Amino acid sequence: MVAALVILAVIVAVGALLNPSQADFRWFLQLRRPRWLTFERWIPAIWLAIYLCFYASALLVWQASSSLALMAGYLGLVLLVQSYTLLICRSRTLRNGTVIGLAGWAWGVALAVVVVQQSRPAAWLLIPFLLWSPVGSFVTWRMEGLNR
Repeated sequence: MVAALVILAVIVAVGALLNPSQADFRWFLQLRRPRWLTFERWIPAIWLAIYLCFYASALLVWQASSSLALMAGYLGLVLLVQSYTLLICRSRTLRNGTVIGLAGWAWGVALAVVVVQQSRPAAWLLIPFLLWSPVGSFVTWRMEGLNR
């Protein structure tokens, strides 16, 4: 029970601490997007589902291994994922989002390879992120061309 609360608290804290300011986020929302991006309203729900998968995956790995090193791996993943919007908004450069998005995906692949040895279900719970992250990076890359 304690581990479940600590993992949840860390995920929420990282999310709260690495959120852009309202002014920065307003700038991000005003950027032009590709016309084919018709599913944008679903993106917050998609990310909520991914974060729930991160939580469940980390909890399963903790129960299987009690490894602080693996928990640090999850922390690194959440830091990379959450810093995507913050980095774009603070630097006002979409290229940074593309780079950090791809770095987060690579970190996620590496984490999944390690995690599968501890818990197959935990590794499966990383799949939604591994599928969605390239989509987000591609959208960001396309937005670069629309917002010079």
